[in-house]
Amino acid sequence: MDHDHLDRELIAAHERQDGATLVRLYGEAGDQAEAAGDIEAACFYLTHAFVFALEAGAPEAPVLNRRLAARGRAHDLEFSEWA
Repeated sequence: MDHDHLDRELIAAHERQDGATLVRLYGEAGDQAEAAGDIEAACFYLTHAFVFALEAGAPEAPVLNRRLAARGRAHDLEFSEWA
């Protein structure tokens, strides 16, 4: 998905308060930024994905936490209830 389309989808998901879609879209934006070598932007997007995953109790939360911890942006947490 191109950047402009992704931005529009993010805005729409925010308007709908669609936590699961926000996790997916912010994760995708983080993946795209990381692939482009922009680690600052990747961590920004992945942090948003992580927060929405925590709020939703989404299964992506542990993976997002590990990715952020690997970049020194979060503590590596235990998610026994997600395991």
